[in-house]
Amino acid sequence: MFGSRQKSGGASKERARIGRDVAARLAANPRVHPAMVGAAQAFYHQDFLTPDQCDHVIALIESNRRPSTLLAEREEPGFRTSESCDMDRYSPDVAPIDTSIAELLGIDPRHGETMQGQRYAPGQHFRAHHDFFHETQGYWPKMKATGGQRTWTAMIFLNDVAEGGATWFPQAGLRVAPRRGLLFAWNNMGEDGRPNPLTLHEGMPVIEGVKYIVTKWFREGNWIDRY
Repeated sequence: MFGSRQKSGGASKERARIGRDVAARLAANPRVHPAMVGAAQAFYHQDFLTPDQCDHVIALIESNRRPSTLLAEREEPGFRTSESCDMDRYSPDVAPIDTSIAELLGIDPRHGETMQGQRYAPGQHFRAHHDFFHETQGYWPKMKATGGQRTWTAMIFLNDVAEGGATWFPQAGLRVAPRRGLLFAWNNMGEDGRPNPLTLHEGMPVIEGVKYIVTKWFREGNWIDRY
Protein backbone atom coordinates (compact mmCIF):
# COMPACT_ATOMS: atom_id res chain seq x y z
CA MET A 1 0.00 0.00 0.00
CA PHE A 2 2.94 2.33 0.46
CA GLY A 3 4.31 4.81 -2.03
CA SER A 4 7.28 5.12 -4.36
CA ARG A 5 9.63 2.95 -2.29
CA GLN A 6 8.14 -0.16 -3.88
CA LYS A 7 7.54 -1.42 -7.41
CA SER A 8 3.95 -1.96 -8.49
CA GLY A 9 2.98 -4.01 -11.56
CA GLY A 10 2.73 -4.07 -15.33
CA ALA A 11 0.14 -3.04 -17.88
CA SER A 12 -3.13 -4.95 -18.22
CA LYS A 13 -5.74 -4.82 -20.98
CA GLU A 14 -8.48 -5.93 -18.59
CA ARG A 15 -7.67 -3.27 -16.00
CA ALA A 16 -7.50 -0.68 -18.76
CA ARG A 17 -10.95 -1.77 -19.98
CA ILE A 18 -12.40 -1.50 -16.49
CA GLY A 19 -10.97 1.99 -16.20
CA ARG A 20 -12.51 3.11 -19.50
CA ASP A 21 -15.90 1.57 -18.77
CA VAL A 22 -16.25 3.01 -15.28
CA ALA A 23 -15.00 6.46 -16.34
CA ALA A 24 -17.44 6.55 -19.25
CA ARG A 25 -20.32 5.57 -16.98
CA LEU A 26 -19.47 8.22 -14.41
CA ALA A 27 -18.93 10.91 -17.06
CA ALA A 28 -22.41 10.18 -18.46
CA ASN A 29 -24.08 10.66 -15.07
CA PRO A 30 -25.32 14.26 -14.70
CA ARG A 31 -24.86 14.13 -10.92
CA VAL A 32 -21.20 13.17 -11.21
CA HIS A 33 -18.39 15.61 -12.01
CA PRO A 34 -14.72 15.12 -12.92
CA ALA A 35 -12.21 15.94 -10.20
CA MET A 36 -8.84 15.56 -11.94
CA VAL A 37 -7.52 16.26 -15.41
CA GLY A 38 -4.53 14.33 -16.68
CA ALA A 39 -3.18 12.88 -13.45
CA ALA A 40 -5.83 10.22 -12.87
CA GLN A 41 -9.45 9.34 -13.55
CA ALA A 42 -11.35 10.76 -10.59
CA PHE A 43 -14.92 11.93 -10.02
CA TYR A 44 -17.15 13.24 -7.27
CA HIS A 45 -20.86 12.98 -6.49
CA GLN A 46 -22.25 15.44 -3.97
CA ASP A 47 -25.00 14.30 -1.58
CA PHE A 48 -24.56 10.65 -2.51
CA LEU A 49 -25.82 9.73 0.96
CA THR A 50 -28.55 11.54 2.86
CA PRO A 51 -27.85 13.08 6.30
CA ASP A 52 -29.84 10.27 7.93
CA GLN A 53 -27.78 7.64 6.13
CA CYS A 54 -24.58 9.37 7.18
CA ASP A 55 -25.67 9.50 10.80
CA HIS A 56 -26.60 5.84 10.76
CA VAL A 57 -23.24 4.76 9.32
CA ILE A 58 -21.41 6.95 11.84
CA ALA A 59 -23.28 5.12 14.62
CA LEU A 60 -22.19 1.78 13.14
CA ILE A 61 -18.57 2.92 13.10
CA GLU A 62 -18.76 4.16 16.69
CA SER A 63 -20.17 0.86 17.93
CA ASN A 64 -17.67 -1.39 16.13
CA ARG A 65 -14.43 0.58 15.77
CA ARG A 66 -10.98 -0.89 16.33
CA PRO A 67 -7.42 0.30 15.60
CA SER A 68 -6.79 0.50 11.86
CA THR A 69 -4.34 -1.98 10.35
CA LEU A 70 -1.90 -1.98 7.42
CA LEU A 71 -1.20 -4.46 4.64
CA ALA A 72 2.57 -4.37 4.99
CA GLU A 73 5.54 -6.66 5.47
CA ARG A 74 7.02 -4.64 8.31
CA GLU A 75 5.79 -2.50 11.17
CA GLU A 76 5.19 1.18 10.36
CA PRO A 77 4.45 2.83 13.74
CA GLY A 78 2.41 5.99 13.40
CA PHE A 79 1.73 5.47 9.69
CA ARG A 80 -2.02 4.91 10.11
CA THR A 81 -3.45 6.08 13.41
CA SER A 82 -7.20 6.04 12.73
CA GLU A 83 -9.81 3.50 13.82
CA SER A 84 -11.74 1.26 11.43
CA CYS A 85 -14.92 -0.77 11.24
CA ASP A 86 -15.56 -3.63 8.78
CA MET A 87 -19.18 -3.58 7.64
CA ASP A 88 -21.39 -6.57 6.89
CA ARG A 89 -22.40 -6.20 3.24
CA TYR A 90 -25.47 -8.37 3.82
CA SER A 91 -26.78 -6.31 6.75
CA PRO A 92 -29.98 -4.43 5.90
CA ASP A 93 -28.30 -1.28 7.18
CA VAL A 94 -25.28 -1.65 4.90
CA ALA A 95 -26.44 -3.55 1.81
CA PRO A 96 -28.31 -0.65 0.12
CA ILE A 97 -25.27 1.61 0.38
CA ASP A 98 -22.85 -1.12 -0.68
CA THR A 99 -25.00 -1.95 -3.70
CA SER A 100 -25.53 1.68 -4.68
CA ILE A 101 -21.76 2.29 -4.86
CA ALA A 102 -21.28 -0.68 -7.20
CA GLU A 103 -24.21 0.47 -9.33
CA LEU A 104 -22.88 4.01 -9.57
CA LEU A 105 -19.54 2.74 -10.90
CA GLY A 106 -21.06 -0.06 -12.94
CA ILE A 107 -18.82 -2.69 -11.33
CA ASP A 108 -19.98 -6.21 -10.50
CA PRO A 109 -20.65 -6.21 -6.73
CA ARG A 110 -18.67 -9.45 -6.46
CA HIS A 111 -15.54 -7.42 -7.23
CA GLY A 112 -16.06 -5.23 -4.17
CA GLU A 113 -14.15 -5.74 -0.94
CA THR A 114 -15.87 -5.35 2.41
CA MET A 115 -16.86 -1.73 2.90
CA GLN A 116 -14.82 -0.19 5.70
CA GLY A 117 -15.68 2.72 7.96
CA GLN A 118 -12.94 4.90 9.40
CA ARG A 119 -12.84 7.35 12.30
CA TYR A 120 -10.19 10.06 12.67
CA ALA A 121 -9.98 11.91 16.00
CA PRO A 122 -7.92 15.11 16.35
CA GLY A 123 -4.30 14.42 15.38
CA GLN A 124 -5.04 11.11 13.66
CA HIS A 125 -3.96 10.56 10.07
CA PHE A 126 -3.05 8.08 7.32
CA ARG A 127 0.33 8.84 5.75
CA ALA A 128 0.80 8.96 1.96
CA HIS A 129 0.09 5.58 0.35
CA HIS A 130 -1.37 3.91 -2.72
CA ASP A 131 -4.51 1.80 -2.63
CA PHE A 132 -3.20 -0.54 -5.35
CA PHE A 133 -1.12 -3.58 -4.43
CA HIS A 134 2.62 -3.71 -5.05
CA GLU A 135 3.00 -6.96 -6.93
CA THR A 136 6.59 -7.60 -5.83
CA GLN A 137 5.58 -7.81 -2.17
CA GLY A 138 5.04 -10.97 -0.20
CA TYR A 139 1.32 -10.33 0.24
CA TRP A 140 0.67 -10.31 -3.54
CA PRO A 141 0.06 -14.07 -4.06
CA LYS A 142 -2.77 -13.95 -1.53
CA MET A 143 -4.21 -10.79 -3.08
CA LYS A 144 -3.94 -12.29 -6.56
CA ALA A 145 -5.88 -15.35 -5.39
CA THR A 146 -8.66 -13.21 -3.86
CA GLY A 147 -9.60 -11.01 -6.81
CA GLY A 148 -6.28 -9.60 -7.95
CA GLN A 149 -5.32 -5.96 -8.26
CA ARG A 150 -7.42 -3.13 -6.88
CA THR A 151 -8.90 -0.98 -9.61
CA TRP A 152 -11.30 1.71 -8.33
CA THR A 153 -11.67 3.23 -4.86
CA ALA A 154 -14.85 4.95 -3.68
CA MET A 155 -14.73 7.08 -0.53
CA ILE A 156 -17.73 8.73 1.13
CA PHE A 157 -17.35 11.52 3.67
CA LEU A 158 -19.98 11.18 6.38
CA ASN A 159 -19.63 14.56 8.09
CA ASP A 160 -18.15 18.02 7.79
CA VAL A 161 -14.95 18.58 9.77
CA ALA A 162 -14.22 21.90 11.47
CA GLU A 163 -10.54 21.90 10.46
CA GLY A 164 -8.16 19.46 8.78
CA GLY A 165 -8.83 15.92 7.61
CA ALA A 166 -8.61 16.47 3.85
CA THR A 167 -7.69 13.64 1.51
CA TRP A 168 -4.61 14.95 -0.29
CA PHE A 169 -3.17 13.74 -3.59
CA PRO A 170 0.22 15.49 -3.50
CA GLN A 171 1.45 14.37 -6.92
CA ALA A 172 -1.86 15.14 -8.60
CA GLY A 173 -2.27 18.51 -6.87
CA LEU A 174 -5.70 17.81 -5.37
CA ARG A 175 -7.14 18.09 -1.88
CA VAL A 176 -10.64 16.83 -1.12
CA ALA A 177 -12.08 18.40 2.01
CA PRO A 178 -14.58 16.40 4.09
CA ARG A 179 -18.14 17.25 3.13
CA ARG A 180 -21.15 15.39 4.46
CA GLY A 181 -22.52 12.89 1.92
CA LEU A 182 -19.83 13.50 -0.72
CA LEU A 183 -18.61 10.47 -2.67
CA PHE A 184 -15.18 10.69 -4.27
CA ALA A 185 -14.03 7.89 -6.60
CA TRP A 186 -10.77 7.36 -8.44
CA ASN A 187 -9.09 4.79 -10.65
CA ASN A 188 -5.92 3.39 -9.11
CA MET A 189 -4.77 2.27 -12.57
CA GLY A 190 -3.49 4.34 -15.48
CA GLU A 191 -4.82 4.30 -19.04
CA ASP A 192 -2.80 1.17 -19.88
CA GLY A 193 -3.99 -0.70 -16.78
CA ARG A 194 -0.71 -0.21 -14.98
CA PRO A 195 -0.83 0.98 -11.32
CA ASN A 196 -0.82 4.77 -11.39
CA PRO A 197 1.73 6.29 -8.96
CA LEU A 198 -0.01 9.67 -9.20
CA THR A 199 -2.84 8.25 -7.07
CA LEU A 200 -0.59 8.54 -4.02
CA HIS A 201 -2.81 10.04 -1.33
CA GLU A 202 -2.86 10.91 2.34
CA GLY A 203 -5.52 11.24 5.00
CA MET A 204 -4.31 14.52 6.50
CA PRO A 205 -4.48 15.00 10.27
CA VAL A 206 -7.72 16.20 11.76
CA ILE A 207 -7.14 19.42 13.68
CA GLU A 208 -10.58 20.08 15.10
CA GLY A 209 -13.52 17.72 15.17
CA VAL A 210 -13.80 14.03 14.26
CA LYS A 211 -13.80 12.74 10.68
CA TYR A 212 -15.88 9.76 9.58
CA ILE A 213 -15.63 8.15 6.15
CA VAL A 214 -16.40 4.87 4.44
CA THR A 215 -14.12 3.35 1.82
CA LYS A 216 -15.00 0.74 -0.77
CA TRP A 217 -12.25 -0.91 -2.83
CA PHE A 218 -12.88 -2.89 -6.01
CA ARG A 219 -10.73 -5.68 -7.48
CA GLU A 220 -10.17 -6.63 -11.11
CA GLY A 221 -11.77 -10.03 -10.43
CA ASN A 222 -14.19 -11.54 -7.95
CA TRP A 223 -13.44 -10.86 -4.29
CA ILE A 224 -16.43 -12.99 -3.35
CA ASP A 225 -18.00 -15.83 -5.36
CA ARG A 226 -21.64 -14.85 -4.93
CA TYR A 227 -23.51 -11.70 -4.03
